Amino acid sequence: MDFWEIIFTPKEPAKHLIAILAYVWILFGCILPATAVNNRIASADQTFHILVNDKDREYLIHIPPSCKTNEGCPVVLIFHGGGSSAKGILEETGWAEKADEESFIAVFPEGISPDPSKPASFLKNPQTWNDGSDRTSLSAVKQNAPDVAFVSAILADLKTKYSVDETRIYATGFSNGASMTFRVARELSQEIAAIAPISGADWLPNAIPARPVPILYITGTADPLNPIEGGEIHLGQRSLGVKPPIQETIDRWLKIHGYTNNSAVIYQDESTTGIAFGPEDSPGVVLYTIEGHGHHWPGGNSALPKSIAGPNTAAINATDIIWKFFKLYERPAID
Repeated sequence: MDFWEIIFTPKEPAKHLIAILAYVWILFGCILPATAVNNRIASADQTFHILVNDKDREYLIHIPPSCKTNEGCPVVLIFHGGGSSAKGILEETGWAEKADEESFIAVFPEGISPDPSKPASFLKNPQTWNDGSDRTSLSAVKQNAPDVAFVSAILADLKTKYSVDETRIYATGFSNGASMTFRVARELSQEIAAIAPISGADWLPNAIPARPVPILYITGTADPLNPIEGGEIHLGQRSLGVKPPIQETIDRWLKIHGYTNNSAVIYQDESTTGIAFGPEDSPGVVLYTIEGHGHHWPGGNSALPKSIAGPNTAAINATDIIWKFFKLYERPAID
């Protein structure tokens, strides 16, 4: 369940919208000054348009100077959460800075909104992903948007523009974007070397990937929108649907990889535990849980209010941890 879904749930009292408007101003008006954002986009990033099923789709890239000249740069796809945008998650997560440090192409696809003919808007025209769920409150699901085809088209387009290391294409995302990341791993496993969903559900347990994609999953134990124990989600007295337990998702991926439940703790501090399953040097399934953390990108610039998303307590930087995980993997050669 994403923040915008709560806002747009039918019959929600209007008084909640008044408070949320203030939250939205905080979230999208105060993370960075507008001039700073515009200067970065103008100087370092570029938006491309492609046709997918005769519809115009967009994606933003951040490409370090080294990837304009080097042979074979890795690619990281970063999927925003429901109601957010490519620019929003770029600024929130630090993936552009990480791309500069590590010489890879950071790609930020734009979801689809209820009315693509109008500018995307968090409140009036929110962008979402067709993540394989049956949640028709998401416009992308309701429209049956061809988002997997969109991802395939992005990768094909990138390969015509830059020298891409096709064995090192990765995907990550937050919330509804995390669910889209799961879907990409299941349906485009021959393209994707590894994934790292954060605070989202895997809605397609019956879509068996052609190859077992390594997965790093990160979530908070106090996330009200993606409960670690699963179950029904509420806003006040209103039910907003049911999510599966996190362990159920991990068990699905252990089965995909053919692992038993044997595990090893690979990270431990006062609030965070990292558990790995599989070979010691390249575990195929890794779970990080953050005690007391809510629905926020760990270490990012989230301004979601505690009343909606729970506390923001993470002491780790998810972007750093994810990139270290991704560097362990290359996609095997395709026969």
